[in-house]
Formats: sequence, C-alpha cells, structure tokens
Amino acid sequence: MKKVHIKSYGCQMNVYDGQRMADVLGQQGYVETATPDDADLILLNTCHIRERAAHKVYTELGKLRDLKRERKAQGRETTLVVAGCVAQAEGAEIQRRQPAVDLVIGPQTYHRLPELLALAKGGRVVDTELPPEDKFGHLPAPKPAVIVARGISAFVTVQEGCDKFCAFCVVPYTRGAEFSRPVTQVIAEVERLAEAGVQDVSLLGQNVNAYHGEGPDGGVWTLARLMRRIAEVPDITRIRYTTSHPRDMDEELIAAHRDLPQVMPFLHLPVQAGSDRILAAMNRKHTGDEYRRLIDRIREARPDIALSSDFIVGFPGESDADFEETLRLIADVRFASAYSFKYSPRPGTPAAELAGQVPLAVMDERLHRLQGLVEEHRQDFNHAMVGRTVEILIERTGRHPGQLAGKTPYMQAVQIESTTHRIGDRIMVEIERAGSNSLFGRAVERPELAA
Repeated sequence: MKKVHIKSYGCQMNVYDGQRMADVLGQQGYVETATPDDADLILLNTCHIRERAAHKVYTELGKLRDLKRERKAQGRETTLVVAGCVAQAEGAEIQRRQPAVDLVIGPQTYHRLPELLALAKGGRVVDTELPPEDKFGHLPAPKPAVIVARGISAFVTVQEGCDKFCAFCVVPYTRGAEFSRPVTQVIAEVERLAEAGVQDVSLLGQNVNAYHGEGPDGGVWTLARLMRRIAEVPDITRIRYTTSHPRDMDEELIAAHRDLPQVMPFLHLPVQAGSDRILAAMNRKHTGDEYRRLIDRIREARPDIALSSDFIVGFPGESDADFEETLRLIADVRFASAYSFKYSPRPGTPAAELAGQVPLAVMDERLHRLQGLVEEHRQDFNHAMVGRTVEILIERTGRHPGQLAGKTPYMQAVQIESTTHRIGDRIMVEIERAGSNSLFGRAVERPELAA
C-alpha cells in the first residue's frame, strides 16, 4: 500500500485542492496518512499570499529533505512534491534552493499528477504552465466513503482566478484570469456530497461573487442563480460562499440572502482599509462610504446578518490619519470577526515597488490596535447570543465524553452536553454562556422557543 501525506497551507480553496489531489492519487493506489514519517509521497500544497507563508514552505522543505535522506538510508524511497501558489510563482527557485524536491506543480495542473509523477521518476520536473483545459473536468469524483470521512460540511470550488488586480495581491499571477465552472458540473458535485451526508456547503472562489458559469440553458448564470439551484438539492440545509469583492455584490445576490433560508446569515466581504486614499492606491475601486452603503443595503435585506472582513495595515504610504479611517470604518460596521495582517510585499505586484513602505514597528502597533477593536466587537457579538435559542448543526464529537460540537448559522463554534444527539443532527440550542472562542449551551426540544 502506497501512502501520501498532504499538507495544505493558507486558504479554504487550498484545503479543497488538497482533497481533490488526494482523490486523484487515490485512483493510483495511494491512501492518506496524517504524518510524513511513513509517507511514500509527501505533497506540500502552498500559499503565496504573504511572505511569511512562503518562508514556512522553505523551512518545511529543509526538514523534509532530512526525512527523505533518513528514509533512503533505510531503503525506502520518498517523492517530494510542492504544489499550489508558491510553486506557481517560484517553481525554478524552489528547485534551486531545495534539490530534494522531485516535482513542482502549479494549482491549475494538479489533475495531471499521475502523469507528472511518472515523469519525475526520470528526473526533477517543474510544471507551472496555465493549461488551456478545465482541470475540474478531468478530476475523479471522491468515493462516498471518503466524503463521509471528511464530515458533513464541505468546500466546493466554483470559481478561480481574479481580474481585479489589487496592487498588493498575487492571485491574478498565480491562479490566472477569472474562470467559473459550468453549473451542471457544480450541481453534480453538490449532489454527490449530499448523497453522502453533507448538509453544509461553502462555495469557494478567489472572487466568488464574480461567478459567471455556463448554465444548462446555455446562458450565463450568476452566483445568486447558482445558489438558488443548489438550494433545491435535497438535504443541503446550509449554503455559504467566500471570498467576495464589494464591487460584485449585486442586488440579486443581496436578495438571495433575504429569500433563501439555506443561505446562512454570515458574509465575508473584504474591505482591506477604510481610507479612500489607500483604497485607491490598492486599486480596490470602491470607497469607504460606498462599502458602508453596501453594508446598509445588505442589512436591510437580512437584518440578522453577521459580517466579517479582511484588513491590511501598513500598506505603503499609509499615514496615521489613513489608519484612523480604517478604525472608524470598523467602529461603524462592527464586524463579528475579521482577518487582519501586516502588509507583506509580494514580488511582481505593483505595491512592492511603491515608495513609503511603513516601518515594521508602526505596522505592529497598528495591527495590535486594530485587532483589539475587532476582538472587542467579536466578544460583544458572541455574548449577545447568551439567552438566545438558535439552530446548531452538529459536526463532530467534542473533547470530552458526552460533548458534541457544532456551529451556529453565524459560524460560531458551540459545545453542548448530550447523549441523545449525533453528528448531522440539526437541533435547537439555548446558549447559556460565551467563552473566549466558543459558545456553550443546552439542547431544547421545543422549536417554538427559537429566536
């Protein structure tokens, strides 16, 4: 039996890509193993969004080089593969810096893994070309038992690439132009997931609300229309999508939040900054007030919606006044959660060449303040759940005997004590207290109590 260890860094799409690569390799007789020590094939599925993520890959490769050498001394061969966005951006550099790597493969060609692994037996291989064919049409469907093992929540990539060209972002260069999967292909995948017990699907894309896939009628379908069709799939009870761009948040998509019970009242909508001057330098093509007005329209359609966002502090040229504008936007919107990072110059992006790079100490201080404000709002949101009764989808067992864990419609983790419920149950839970990262509650048998 051949074993493969896949380690994915970064975004949810990389998690999905890692699973699909496991499906491809499964057809070649590989089974997944949780550790690299006993793996015949080790695959790092990499992220290139921030400099630190790329450094982690090279650090990991140093360790794996030593492991590969130890295994060879024991008479066991190991194939080392680097896939994903670092591979796409730095293929030749990876091979130069780490000769132990056998194969470097970009995120758009992993459907060719078996063929490329065969080539790598004859010498090191780099394949980072953006192929003309749709990789999704060449991927095997995961087996029902594999889907079951992965749980009742699943990711489904529906869109890849981005045409926005934000000044700080490498995605257009590592993932390519925007591409949307055909509707029939997406629906077939969702139906397979549902038949194997999946109830919660997250639709993924680098710019997912720009989805423009070919429909079965030959026309172009929007994300909202795709979600309406997914909502018709039996047993799919929760639909989410990420990551979105404010410019592609149209009225049809806002209406889907109002009209479709399956679309969860949670939206990740990155804004990146609150200063119009910095937003223009980032090439975001929206202002802070345009973002605020968009949030007002979304909340008018779905008053209970929870919002999260992305923020970059220390973008080149960001002044104290610019940063204060970001804090003001956060105070105005009050996000339930957010991802925030110090600006990291990525080679090849326009921002990397800008003057006015912000000192690290200044970025550290600004990030600390921003995260403190977001955390205050997150805790306020979580504590406001205490006393409410909400539907929980049980996803797994908890850390302690008799404990079950699930999520609210707002993506909050919830722990309950129960011996009568099981994974996959949708139950009403009264929230009794809020911890630092989880809510705690008790199951109630009277749905009429639901808030």
